[in-house]
Amino acid sequence: MERAFGLIGFPLEHSFSKKYFYEKFKKEGITQTVYNNFPLENIQELPSLISENPQLVGLNVTIPFKESVIPFLNKVEREAKKIGAVNTIKIIRDSDSVSLIGFNTDIFGFRKSLLDFWDKKKTKALVLGSGGASKAVLFVLEELGLETHVVSRKKTGKGMISYSELNHGFISEHKLIINTSPVGMYPHTDECPEIPYDAVSNKHFLFDLIYNPEKTMFLKIGKDKGANIKNGLQMLIEQAEQSWKIWNNSDLPFLFSK
Repeated sequence: MERAFGLIGFPLEHSFSKKYFYEKFKKEGITQTVYNNFPLENIQELPSLISENPQLVGLNVTIPFKESVIPFLNKVEREAKKIGAVNTIKIIRDSDSVSLIGFNTDIFGFRKSLLDFWDKKKTKALVLGSGGASKAVLFVLEELGLETHVVSRKKTGKGMISYSELNHGFISEHKLIINTSPVGMYPHTDECPEIPYDAVSNKHFLFDLIYNPEKTMFLKIGKDKGANIKNGLQMLIEQAEQSWKIWNNSDLPFLFSK
């Protein structure tokens, strides 16, 4: 019987996952397995999608459903529950029931990608954007013990500041700057977060979760200032491979909470 996996979100025209898994299946000789995009305009469509596609055994979740999908799940892995965002669903089908289990592999992907790039020197971190994509990033930075500030258009929580509050000194003392916002993503490649780039130096590490384009304006300007730069491609690959492990392992020692 063919096994099916897929991605839910909206829109999905430029998604990474379908192409990645198609090439993975081909390269590794994985047969009777497909990966499709399922663009849902509303998360309320999820139960119908699962019931109408009995071969579905795993889903990835992207914008805008990483948070709103949680009420539809039977169980949520502890880290995903803590940050309030899920990007991977394992579908377990018995003869008379279906269980949906939520995970967040962005945490694993970001942690691995960051530690392969950053020099691990004690510094302050600045996270640009406060949406769903920032949740895994903040979890990892807190885990690493870094003092972190979030820059948001709307100051809605502790430790948040507005873009208008950023100044030369603030950028100078925050040597790790991570863009979790969609600013600069294709097709708006001439845009970048509004920060004082004059304060960026060769001691800075600029990480952009965006992977298309390969080098955003945020990273281009950073590179011109001598900063170390990295895009989100490795993070995507790492989280995709972690999703694959979850879908194919029937004995996962995770602790759950509902």
